Amino acid sequence: MYETILSPVNYGGLQLKNRIIFAPTTFGLPDEEYLAEVRRLAEGGCAMLIIGDVPVGKSKFEKSLFDAKGFAFYQQIVEIAHKADCKVCAQLHQSDSNMMAMLKYIPAVLAKKLTPDQLREKLNAEVEPYITKMPKRKIEAILAGFGKAAVLAKQAGFDMVQVHGDRMCGSFSSSIFNHRTDEYGGSAENRARFAVEAVKAVHAAVPEFPIDYKLAVRQEDPHYGNAGVLVEELPVFVPLLEQAGVTSFHVTLANHSALENTIPPASHPAFGQPGCFLKFCDAVRQYTRLPLCGVGGLNDPDFVEQQLASGRIQCAAMSRQLLADPEWVNKLQKGQAKTIHRCVRCNKKCLGGLMAHQGTRCIYDARREEK
Repeated sequence: MYETILSPVNYGGLQLKNRIIFAPTTFGLPDEEYLAEVRRLAEGGCAMLIIGDVPVGKSKFEKSLFDAKGFAFYQQIVEIAHKADCKVCAQLHQSDSNMMAMLKYIPAVLAKKLTPDQLREKLNAEVEPYITKMPKRKIEAILAGFGKAAVLAKQAGFDMVQVHGDRMCGSFSSSIFNHRTDEYGGSAENRARFAVEAVKAVHAAVPEFPIDYKLAVRQEDPHYGNAGVLVEELPVFVPLLEQAGVTSFHVTLANHSALENTIPPASHPAFGQPGCFLKFCDAVRQYTRLPLCGVGGLNDPDFVEQQLASGRIQCAAMSRQLLADPEWVNKLQKGQAKTIHRCVRCNKKCLGGLMAHQGTRCIYDARREEK
């Protein structure tokens, strides 16, 4: 019944056993719990896990490929996934948060005078001067890091890398944040330069490796997202990224507004419907024939099958739905679609848990633990 979902696909040079991908997700869990979640997701039948926010340099805040402990942790993730016949993609990213600016807000956060949303607003306000004033030597060092990280990701066993097109790539791309007057600012071609050079660095370092690109699209009228690329700028950005070495696009809404926009609940005024970001895939499709991965409110197998069978997208990415029921794919294979725990997009324990520093979880967790 779900022939397309369950059929293999060549996704940008990587053969996947089916069309379902676990979308990059921040978990905020202790290592043991996180690895257990990786195991559940991989054994649940999805074709690939995208491991979010793998830094392109040494980091005090995240697991890094550039130190022995972090490298070994990523190797564990890969080993767990591969045992379940699940591919793994490393999402290479560089934060666009000004860490020095962040330090001045820590006392207010610790004293609970700043909520997580208020902190986010203040950090977003720091992005424009940080990107606009960044010295070229720092830009060059970060870009070189993308290539070095790709080499390490391959050595750790990852099957693919994804260049995170939000974060720093997205902020350089955005006319809202990027007010530079050199070759990295101004025109759409110039604002695309940082992302294009990041992809080129990866491609030069691991020439035959598949490169996914998280393409963050900014929407106007009504306005959502502040980083990323306007729909009108896609004719510039998409061909340049493809020429640089991108082999597939993971298309979504741009970040740097409220998290409820990029992780929209069912009650969201603009993105409450299933497949809420697929319209951005339609826009990207006009400028490339590369495989597209869609995301956003994809919880109904019948709806997902329709989008895949029509060729609108080649893969479907999910986070909240696979957290609600990691066995989503296995249940389809067994003819048990009616037993799937459907994500209701309430955001209570996933986004809510993360924002409360309790980790990304799900309202169905208690039911799962009872079994």
